[in-house]
Amino acid sequence: MAQLATTAPPGSISWSRWGGVAAAMFSVAWGGNEFTPLLVMYKSNGLAATTVDLLLFSYTLGIVPALLIGGPMSDRYGRRMLLRPAPLIGMTGSLMLAFGHEAVLLMSAGRVLCGAALGLVMAVGSSWLKELSQPPYGPNLPAGTGARRSAMSLTAGFASGAGCAGVLAEWAPWPNTLAYLINAGLCLIAAVWVRYAPETRRPQQNHWRLRDCLWIPAAAHRRFRTVAIPIALWPFTSAATAYVVLPSLMAPRMRTAPIAFSAMVSVITLSCGFAIQFVARRIDKPGTARAAAVSLAIITSGMLLAAVASDILTLWATTATAVVLGAGYGIDMVAGLREIERIANPDDLARLTAMFYSTGYLGLGVPALLSFLHQSFGVGYPVMFGVVALAAAGCLTLVLRNYRV
Repeated sequence: MAQLATTAPPGSISWSRWGGVAAAMFSVAWGGNEFTPLLVMYKSNGLAATTVDLLLFSYTLGIVPALLIGGPMSDRYGRRMLLRPAPLIGMTGSLMLAFGHEAVLLMSAGRVLCGAALGLVMAVGSSWLKELSQPPYGPNLPAGTGARRSAMSLTAGFASGAGCAGVLAEWAPWPNTLAYLINAGLCLIAAVWVRYAPETRRPQQNHWRLRDCLWIPAAAHRRFRTVAIPIALWPFTSAATAYVVLPSLMAPRMRTAPIAFSAMVSVITLSCGFAIQFVARRIDKPGTARAAAVSLAIITSGMLLAAVASDILTLWATTATAVVLGAGYGIDMVAGLREIERIANPDDLARLTAMFYSTGYLGLGVPALLSFLHQSFGVGYPVMFGVVALAAAGCLTLVLRNYRV
């Protein structure tokens, strides 16, 4: 059997065991997103806007391979083997960013390593938390507890990393370095803690090939194609719109503390995403795509607000957009992971989770794409966000047509 058995009674494994996995996800997510509010700082230091946006996107070069390979390998070799190195990889990436801020290539390498660590915790950590949140590894908790713990660990890390980095870069010494050093310390603590998490997968003995990573039978499931993938496109597109694009557009108008403002928008976005995940489980209804439809309706509204905010460029419009898109992001994450839990069998869980996140992280390319279209062809941001809102509405229509699959 791939699933390990245990003689321990339900609930005998304390939160400190699954807490190590959550801590790894939190610390690595912190490192992945602390770069975001510093975009304004790097641009003000002379780096071209498109270069900085590409640095943001570059960590998908680490995320996607780690997701697509790490998830299936954890199904094959066990969760611990793949997740335990992730905080150390993230720590290395943060140190490279801390001491390589004058070298774009070194910063790119650091971002790729941070992305690789994030890819591992998203694919492997999400699956591991799901398994540790149910018998025989823990008490019989409500369905979706693992997905909620995973989404909240990541969102809390994203928000904390952005907020801390922005405040430190604005007012603390060593603006290019200190935030990354703090994250390196957090990753080291998580690397120790996660060693106490129990394994939930027995290594398989059958022959395994690397190309098997990309063969996921459950991906042919109709619900995956018509519900999970349409919502997978939007969580990070929404987040990037709120805390990357809009703060950059607002920066020339923020005469004081532009980096802290960027951090504030990041925290607002992700705090709203974090808070709404407490009620997302109630919105979700098995047998329907209610949570997915709600998330896409909110995201469509948020993109329309982004079109207005990018035109008038006021503090309140930007903040309102961050609130709405943050809420859409939060419900989207929980809805997507719940769909994956319903579709996947134990042998496909990590691989299907990896495919969901890989699709989602394409959204981090949106700021660079919009910047390129604006600088090269003069397309206005209000027009581009209008088109993005239409795309979100199209995905909502697809989900509604497959509301009961």
